[in-house]
Amino acid sequence: MASTDEGDTGRSSVVLYGIEDRPPLGEAIPLGIQHVLAMFLGNVAPPLILAGAVGSVTGETTFLVQMALIVAGVSTLVQAFPVGPVGARLPIVMGTSFAFLGPLIGIGNQFGIAAVFGAALVAAPVEMVMGVSLDRFRHYFPPLVTGIVVMLIGLTLIPTGMNYAAGASAGPSAQGYGSFTNLGLAGLVLVVTLVLNQFFEGFLRVISVFVGIAVGYIAALALGVVDLSAVGSAGWITVPVPLKYGLAFEPSAILTVAFLYVITGMETIGDISGTVSATGRDATQDEMRGGLIADGVMSAFGAVFNALPNTSFSQNVGLVNFTGVASRYVAGIGGAVLLVLGFVPKVGAIVSAMPDAVLGGGALILFAMIFSSGARIVAQNVTLDHRNSTILAMSMALGLGVAFRPEVLQQFPTEVQTFFGSALVTGGFTALLLNVLIPGGGVGTGPTEYSDGLAPETPTDIDEAVPESAAGAED
Repeated sequence: MASTDEGDTGRSSVVLYGIEDRPPLGEAIPLGIQHVLAMFLGNVAPPLILAGAVGSVTGETTFLVQMALIVAGVSTLVQAFPVGPVGARLPIVMGTSFAFLGPLIGIGNQFGIAAVFGAALVAAPVEMVMGVSLDRFRHYFPPLVTGIVVMLIGLTLIPTGMNYAAGASAGPSAQGYGSFTNLGLAGLVLVVTLVLNQFFEGFLRVISVFVGIAVGYIAALALGVVDLSAVGSAGWITVPVPLKYGLAFEPSAILTVAFLYVITGMETIGDISGTVSATGRDATQDEMRGGLIADGVMSAFGAVFNALPNTSFSQNVGLVNFTGVASRYVAGIGGAVLLVLGFVPKVGAIVSAMPDAVLGGGALILFAMIFSSGARIVAQNVTLDHRNSTILAMSMALGLGVAFRPEVLQQFPTEVQTFFGSALVTGGFTALLLNVLIPGGGVGTGPTEYSDGLAPETPTDIDEAVPESAAGAED
């Protein structure tokens, strides 16, 4: 039976296990694995897509997947069991972030993969500073601004998802692009995922994307379009290689990634609030600060070990609320499982052997869900009056404009083209500046805290790998 109590705010709490409770191992282990299942695809998809899109790491997919698993495992353990001021002491599950994927693909193709990890490393202190001076930062990023950026992330990733669904990350010029086999596999993943999401309840709904991908993978095996040679040759154990690709520092790349760290920092605030609210209280300043600092520190750690920036995953916030298990020890078990998987190259090889079309079917849903989450942030928290509608329209127009027609910036220096060539940066800065400059709203327009109503019913995490946010699932 669930125990019912009330937190320090008088809100009702119905949890099976509180934050400091330790469930019996027979329960804790499967609950920890459930956390891994809920976030697995969202964690491995960014390195899979990056490896396919950036020529300098072609053939390195297995290694990048391993590093993503290892860094996510360490980051989750640090959030659950802090090291000094680093960590929230909460069941926060971490993973690689979709927010950075589009800009990092552009940076990787222009400057090389070393510039990707260099920018991620140098810009990571942005979130640490946010943790130390939280109250000063959050008022500049109300739901109107953050929602616009989240929508732009989803929209600008959709072309990448379509390329994968058509069977070739390289684009229309690739052989087999848009073949019936590829489109059929992608369509199968889409259909299975949507059926599970819309017509089933409970855990099947939570991992619907994961199941859809698995069904598509099995179908691809049956059709004989999966090359498993790399799985047979992969070893059973590996040791991480720090700075395998080196580091390069490009100012425009660093500024772009720094801006995105601010956005993911605001999402982490929402995830922490949503997790703690399950216990009937508000998150403390120390929990917020520790969680943000951990985001920054572990993203820097990830850059050293060849992984994309890490952030909290709100699908796992949803699991905490859905299951009533708020134990940080359960999340810690999930982190340990991720760590173990990361040290086994055969796991990375199996994931890397997935055909582009299968990944594309799941990626399209993920990217569409990102847009949906951003739209919901705006719809539920912002009054679309004349002022706010203008900010929304201009931000989307300029952001998508530079994405569709990057040639408009061709007269500017390369650094300017890289920075403002990102739809997220141009659209996000437009929203940020207009929100401050246009009278009627002020700096803090809309709620300044991403807590009640945003997590888990409306996740703010753009790495959402579970299509509950669009389905409107309730706790």
